Amino acid sequence: MPDLDHDLFVIGAGSGGVRAARLAATLGARVAIAENYRVGGTCVIRGCVPKKLLAYAAHFREDFEDAAGYGWTVPDAAFSWPKLIANKNAEIARLEGIYAGVLERAGARIFRGTVKVVGSNAVELDGRRITAKYILVATGAHPWLPQIPGIEHAATSNEVFEWPGLPRRILVVGAGYIAVEFAGIFNGLGAAVTLSYRGEQLLRGFDADVRSHLAAEMAKKGVRILFRSELARIDRQADGALKVSFAGGHEPATFDAVLHATGRMPNTRGLGLETAGVMLGDRGEVLVDRFSASTAPSVYAVGDVTDRLHLTPVAIREAHAVALTLFGNQPTAADHDGVPSAVFSQPPVGTVGMTEAEARRAFGTIDVYKAVFKPLKATLSGRDERTLVKLLVDEKTQRVVGAHMVGPDAPEIIQGIGIAVKAGLTKAQFDATVGIHPTMAEEFVTLREKFRA
Repeated sequence: MPDLDHDLFVIGAGSGGVRAARLAATLGARVAIAENYRVGGTCVIRGCVPKKLLAYAAHFREDFEDAAGYGWTVPDAAFSWPKLIANKNAEIARLEGIYAGVLERAGARIFRGTVKVVGSNAVELDGRRITAKYILVATGAHPWLPQIPGIEHAATSNEVFEWPGLPRRILVVGAGYIAVEFAGIFNGLGAAVTLSYRGEQLLRGFDADVRSHLAAEMAKKGVRILFRSELARIDRQADGALKVSFAGGHEPATFDAVLHATGRMPNTRGLGLETAGVMLGDRGEVLVDRFSASTAPSVYAVGDVTDRLHLTPVAIREAHAVALTLFGNQPTAADHDGVPSAVFSQPPVGTVGMTEAEARRAFGTIDVYKAVFKPLKATLSGRDERTLVKLLVDEKTQRVVGAHMVGPDAPEIIQGIGIAVKAGLTKAQFDATVGIHPTMAEEFVTLREKFRA
């Protein structure tokens, strides 16, 4: 092979792309990375990081209300959406600088612009041909919008972070991570929120108890949920409001904004991957093996563009594995089993391992342990709130195969539980662990009675 410009060319400077570029450069590879938007990708710029900041902001309304039960007299609070967004923007800009600095210090060269693959070892950037021994596709995904009348009036999660003001009445369409998180955020910040979903329950693919419990808690907090409701059309009225019509029997309603959040599609259109012999799936995803190698020997792909697990830490793990495989003399496959995850809804969800339905299919007979209780904090605040914790145990081996929680601090708690589930610990080992009292986390080691349906 003739001399090439680089050993690795990474397309996309999101979390996965940055990790691969940084590690490969540290391992001695000549690395270039290209980005056509901002360094940091969806998670850092307009995804999990800014969304978590907004979720923190939304919680303060309840905190102010709860303070009264603990003896505090709090003056009427005022909220400024523009100030929140300005502060958020400053933090995101700081993080973007950190990501760019990490790449530069590692020795990776950063290109700004849109890349097209023009061969198995070549890309084109703004008319310039650049060659590399390997190409890594880490371009992520974009929000999907249906082809219905007036869809141009709807926003996606890409735009919502830059709204000039907080709309008074908001319709959120969808019931996955993004939809339920934004529904909780907007409701907490004082908007009247309606959530519309064509299915029967929130968070498809999650444990059934988690789904129903979260829906009930969100409704208690004031989110209006319309199930079996599908967006049919959006019409902008003379006063600027949006009249939304639904399929499924629900009456039309008027909103100030519509956020459409029903899924994301891999960013492969126009990338030219077919030129390199890369096969794509039905949704446009790059088809890869367990080492993240595509059907073209020189092209790899990680993260959401592969349509595997749409989680930032997973993309980072996949990217790390690719760098070790290609430049560290350590063939490594990313492990996608037992990955903990969280939904920063209000209340939040934490989960790891199998759902009850999955466990029954896998093992036949399982032991189910669960508790629904009022958190200690809610006793003095008077808030009508319930927390769910649930453990799933293979009856034969007594190994804990699933753990689920809906309630305050669930994501923080499930991270530790995730270690135990990943390690294959048994229910007896959970039982032998002394709980920290009084905490909600102790419920996971004090569950003794099997649940009988």
